[in-house]
This record gives sequence, C-alpha cells and structure tokens, in this order.
Amino acid sequence: MRNISHKRHLAKTITWRLVGSIDTILLSWIISGNPLTGLKIGFSEVVTKMVLYYFHERIWFNIGIADSRKRHVIKTITWRLIGTIDTILLSWLISGNAMTGLKIGMAEVITKMVLYYLHERAWYRINFGLPKRNNAEEWKKI
Repeated sequence: MRNISHKRHLAKTITWRLVGSIDTILLSWIISGNPLTGLKIGFSEVVTKMVLYYFHERIWFNIGIADSRKRHVIKTITWRLIGTIDTILLSWLISGNAMTGLKIGMAEVITKMVLYYLHERAWYRINFGLPKRNNAEEWKKI
C-alpha cells in the first residue's frame, strides 16, 4: 500500500475542495448577508485549502493508525482545525471584520466536520489509486 498513487490524493483534494467551497460560499453569504462576499471567500480558499489538504493527506498517509473509523475521526478533527484557522483568517481579510471571520469559521466547524467525515468514508470505499481490495474482511470494517 506504500506505492499509493499521488493521483488518489489529488483526486481527494479536488473532490473535497468542491464540497468545501460550496459550503463556504453558502455560509459566508448567509452570515455576511452579501453574496459577493460569499463568493470571494469561497473562491479565495480554493488555492489555500487545496495546498493545505494535499499536505494533510500526505502526512496522514504516513501515520500508522490502522482502524478506519478511529483514523477517520482523528483526521476529521485535525483537518477541521487547519481548515477553520484558514477560513477565519481569509474571511476576516476579505470582509474586513474579525467577527464575521469568527462567525463563518465557527459555523463551518459543524458543517465541515460532518461533510469531511462523509467524504472520508466515501473515499475509503473507492479503490482509485489503491491496489484492489480482495479481502472480504476488509470490507466488513466499512
């Protein structure tokens, strides 16, 4: 499994960023009351979050926590911490209001953790970039 393709991490990065950006745009629009602010915040995160997510994936690939559910929960928490800090800072810079940045970041803590966990579970079932899973016991853990 150490011969994993970087293509898998890139694909996960792109699919997560699509889900995450849509969530950020909607939350930023609702909280700021301005659709343009929502779009600016959502689109500004595309670059920062993709870079941060890719490195998060590479680091977690080398961490030896085998249990899939425990691993996914811990990954969810560590990613959310990184993502929330990035969102707060970008939202503050774009909106010009620290409180708006905090509100958007805190709202995302809930929505993004749920969405990220579901994204991780979905990708756990996908063999893209991995050797085929032939072991029936492995699938029972899902």
